[in-house]
Amino acid sequence: MTTERKKIGFLSFGHWADERGSGVRTASDVLLQSIELSVAAEQLGIDGAYFRVHHYARQLASPFPLMAAIGARTSTIEIGTGVIDMRYENPLYMVEDAGAADLISGGRLQLGISRGSPEQVIDGWRYFGYQPAEGESPADMARRHAEVFLQQLEGRGFAQPNPNPMFPNPPGLLRLEPHSEGLRDRIWWGAASDATAIWAAEMGMNLQSSTLKTDESGEPFHIQQAKQIRAFREAWQKAGHSRKPRVSVSRSIFALTDDRDRAYFGRGGKDSDQVGVIDETRSVFGRSYADEPDRLIEQLREDEAIAEADTLLLTIPNMLGVDYNTHVLESILTHVAPAMGWR
Repeated sequence: MTTERKKIGFLSFGHWADERGSGVRTASDVLLQSIELSVAAEQLGIDGAYFRVHHYARQLASPFPLMAAIGARTSTIEIGTGVIDMRYENPLYMVEDAGAADLISGGRLQLGISRGSPEQVIDGWRYFGYQPAEGESPADMARRHAEVFLQQLEGRGFAQPNPNPMFPNPPGLLRLEPHSEGLRDRIWWGAASDATAIWAAEMGMNLQSSTLKTDESGEPFHIQQAKQIRAFREAWQKAGHSRKPRVSVSRSIFALTDDRDRAYFGRGGKDSDQVGVIDETRSVFGRSYADEPDRLIEQLREDEAIAEADTLLLTIPNMLGVDYNTHVLESILTHVAPAMGWR
């Protein structure tokens, strides 16, 4: 269990909808508000701005222009994803995009990648020009893309140079440019199962564990997730990596401190886990939290996985706008984090 100061970030799904009550009606709205919220969060002392990536949906999709823009407007906040679906990615082009965005931000990218979740389109990655190799599953393809991405982030030359180049080349094989030193250590894998968490550790990636997990024991979600984190750290140690890994968990947590909070979330959070089936796999979905600060703190102290993680990502209702979400984050920092020992 970690006893260090906990990093606290927000995780936005980046929804927009032109409907009553929405403060985010267009793609332009969600992009610009994501930048503004990141600036406001940094001013509050929030440690990270993270964004989901979904295709074919009215949600954030291509993350690198957004992260570069946030990087240009901020100076300290971490900027990340949770997660990029590697079934859809050209890993070499992604190295170039990631390197450029990381350099613009001064080395603050924290990229969560994974096999992704069910999308709006059946096998949507096929329209992007990708398909599993013979004998591969889509998840296998995602891991293959991830392995190429990780290898190329190391910055070693691999491409034979043209003997008559337009511009002078450095000696030897050429690498992808721009290269951002240290980015390889800031890649996270979004793991739903214990096995993929162990694989992530063996590959030298940090761990992102979300609000759902493959149900592998029938135990409460937070207990299964805490066990997954411990298995990840044990595998990391066995792999002999020199650095210390990071682990994040995501939660919906709302401190009810004013009439707006009570109007939106006054019915409380989901007091118990939910069970569902994703891709024919039984999964357990963690509860959400919404209560007066004193009671909220008592509930959060029982969450074993939050205690195990060094980073907590707060999922936010982004369609309620920048001002309200700034208030949500400030309420956690003011009324919850100190009592929990996170600050």
